Amino acid sequence: MRTGSTPVTRTKGTDMTDTKIEPQHESEGTEDDFFDDLRGQWARAEAERRQQPEFRVNNMEYDMSQAEWFVSRVRGSDDYAQNLYAALCNNSFQKQDVWLVLKDAYWSCSWRYAGGLVADLQDRGGDYMDWYCSGIGAKEGDYSNYVGEGNVTDEIAADLALLGWCVSEEPNSE
Repeated sequence: MRTGSTPVTRTKGTDMTDTKIEPQHESEGTEDDFFDDLRGQWARAEAERRQQPEFRVNNMEYDMSQAEWFVSRVRGSDDYAQNLYAALCNNSFQKQDVWLVLKDAYWSCSWRYAGGLVADLQDRGGDYMDWYCSGIGAKEGDYSNYVGEGNVTDEIAADLALLGWCVSEEPNSE
């Protein structure tokens, strides 16, 4: 669900077209059974992908998910979670590792992927729609600390720096 690469060694979301999902025949169960089975296959494929050594290389998602203090911050504050989502949108990030900087390697993701990543870090059973476009519209309640997609707050930038990542402009990104 969250890998793939381009010639600049960038990690992006994938639509899992390489994953075979077996349909369930109508005679074998209900439509709910079919979707439960599909979700189960998807979850197994995702768990398997996360165990691959390549998942750990130049992958900000992996670094965020492995830092307990970071995950705790995402789970502890919806404002922080939304600010992380906004930072992930329309930005590229570079691991502060000499070899990766020399290789001009970046990590980035789509808005949808960013929403799913934040929902996964929160581990509340949500999905990408909980965060998708959360910075661009008026909502009921107190959302005064929410920021627009593409904005990186000082707090998020500082925490990503502690993980070894910084916001970076890719060459020819215009």
